[in-house]
Amino acid sequence: MDVWFYRLVRPLVKAFFYVVYRPIVIGKENIPKEKRVVLAGNHSNNMDCIFLIATNKRTVHFLAKDELLKSKFGFIFKAMGIIPVNRREKDHTALPMAIKELNKDHVIGIFPEGTFNDTDDVIRPFKIGAVKMAHDTGSAIVPFAITGKYRPFRERMKIIYDKPYEMTCETLDLENEKLMNKVRYLLTKRGN
Repeated sequence: MDVWFYRLVRPLVKAFFYVVYRPIVIGKENIPKEKRVVLAGNHSNNMDCIFLIATNKRTVHFLAKDELLKSKFGFIFKAMGIIPVNRREKDHTALPMAIKELNKDHVIGIFPEGTFNDTDDVIRPFKIGAVKMAHDTGSAIVPFAITGKYRPFRERMKIIYDKPYEMTCETLDLENEKLMNKVRYLLTKRGN
């Protein structure tokens, strides 16, 4: 997937984000420089994708709702390398597309909650896609946590990238629970 637009706008996105939101970035050295990796973490705002783009050097292919490609800015999302997910029915195309990118030693960004967390819980239960992709491709997983509110010039956002790890559990359900617990820990113990 050619993401020429991503490479073109990334420096502008980074500059904008660092001026407006003054992010605190912890652990960006934990993102492997070359091998395939799944970045997986919490989701609270459409700006979360931009936060990940601005705070690491690798091109991230995001799994995102297909409505983004149907919007008036759809051509931008397509040029950024978004992998569309149909959330209205079982989507049989998104996972193979993501696996194809991982098999090229690329980076996939995913928010396993599947939607914004508007609950009182720290995180929503994770869907299985992140660990399924990592399992099927032998990819490392880098959990991350984003904290703060996107209030320009008023609050500093924070992102914590945890150390990459390889899956070790016997089942995907256990692996999914492990990932969810890692993100929950980052949010509650290290995110403050």
